[in-house]
Amino acid sequence: MSETPRHSRYSRRSLLRVGAAGGAAFAGGLLLPGAARAAAPHPTALDTPVLDTPSPGSPTLPSPRGERTAGSALRPFGRHLAYGADPSRQVVVSWQVPDAVTAPFVRIGLQPGDLGAPVPAEVRTLVSKLAWQHPVEDQPLVRPTTVTQYYLHARVDQLVPDTTYYYAVGHQGHDPAGQGGRLGDVASFRTAPAPGRGAGFTFTAFGDQGIGYNAAATAHLIAGLDPAFHLHMGDLSYANSGGSGKTDDAYDARLWDSFFVQNDPVAARTPWMVAVGNHEMEPWYGGDGYGGVRARFTMPDNAWDQSTGIYSWRYQNVGLISLDGNDVCFNTPANLDHTKGRQRKWLEARLAALRADPGIDFIVVYLHQCTYSTCHDNGAELGAQQDWAPLFDKYQVDLVLSGHNHVYERTDPIRAGKATRKVASGDTVNPVKDGTTYVVAGGGGGGLYKFPASDSYLGHETRNDAPVPMVVSDRSGHEQTVKVTWSRVRYTGYCLVAVDVTPAAGGAPARMEVRSVTEDGTAVDRVTVQRG
Repeated sequence: MSETPRHSRYSRRSLLRVGAAGGAAFAGGLLLPGAARAAAPHPTALDTPVLDTPSPGSPTLPSPRGERTAGSALRPFGRHLAYGADPSRQVVVSWQVPDAVTAPFVRIGLQPGDLGAPVPAEVRTLVSKLAWQHPVEDQPLVRPTTVTQYYLHARVDQLVPDTTYYYAVGHQGHDPAGQGGRLGDVASFRTAPAPGRGAGFTFTAFGDQGIGYNAAATAHLIAGLDPAFHLHMGDLSYANSGGSGKTDDAYDARLWDSFFVQNDPVAARTPWMVAVGNHEMEPWYGGDGYGGVRARFTMPDNAWDQSTGIYSWRYQNVGLISLDGNDVCFNTPANLDHTKGRQRKWLEARLAALRADPGIDFIVVYLHQCTYSTCHDNGAELGAQQDWAPLFDKYQVDLVLSGHNHVYERTDPIRAGKATRKVASGDTVNPVKDGTTYVVAGGGGGGLYKFPASDSYLGHETRNDAPVPMVVSDRSGHEQTVKVTWSRVRYTGYCLVAVDVTPAAGGAPARMEVRSVTEDGTAVDRVTVQRG
């Protein structure tokens, strides 16, 4: 297909910084709802997207149509939270509206009944032509030629650590804090404790979720575990069902609406930190195909200006790094080498800085493609083994989480591509001596894949000492098969990873308990990561 959509890059600098550019008032750093109301800026109509100045020759987004639906008839949906690089003080509230609205905002406060002044939100309008889509639902005879989606984002800085905040989103004609507001319109989140001042915490992770009852079940499991945050390792909605990064992929933009509606009950209160997968390469939106991702999500993306899905952040004693696995993917090469080595250079600098920080006990890296896996459907990623695994070894990365293969698999600790020792479920691994543990958690809801060997998991262990074939693609795309011995736990089913982090106390070292939990809460794997 030759048609391309209209797109633009979005400025991270244009997001609101409460207390700095937003005009809300603080006292000792605490957001005061009453003061914020008094000092709130005059609401501004944000009917058109806030965009960077386009480069010469770049297309621009169309203005909203002349006829407008009344604001009172338009309800926000698909709320999702994200942390900034400092989760003790920075949170991004994101959502959608079904049509253009005037003066969208978020209200935030310390009590559900006192949400303070409206804080303006940025609108990112994404226009997708029906001509290059394959809608999964029937289309009316008379229909527009484009699908227009309105994504809204408000970043709130200078929050108080370890504090519960309440918020609601709205726009002119729909104000949850006014008359007619509903209790269900108000959600809450909690900021992280300041580094070094908090107790233990839990976070969850999976990839390859999609839309459906298994996807909903794993999302509901997150809610039941009530983690501090959730990591989504790419292949989120499968709106792009092909995943090749080419314009002949089957695509339906509105499946993203279903994805956000499905996850709203969880993502509206638990920040979701997202990595990009191959199904997020939507080539109709810009050269790298990430224009849709930039419209829908606001991650820290602090590797460099306009990096997408490449960022680092810290939660208490854990340093976290999100990588773009498409950059090193020989299996699906649409974005292979698109950062031209910049990501690897940044990764090494961040790993060195985190490992040198005495307040960081553990380093967790998350990405979509599997560095190591014996599932043959997508195989393992030789590019990651060559470019990144040596850095994981050098800086003693504790845990690498990925999706891509729709199964659960945990390796024995690996160094220089080989297992250092056998670590069964229930055992403890020391990354300093043993190496890095790799976990594939791609059972978030997408259709399941298969292993070339029998499953072996907690309570259902099988003989598991024989070598297992691993399939990789080389840079030219040719497949190779290698026998490996590090595939310790394999489970074919829907599940997520829950990581319970305990800081050092009373002479006991810090530790992470890594669990795999099925939709009904059954544990299929458990291993403790403890340094020293």
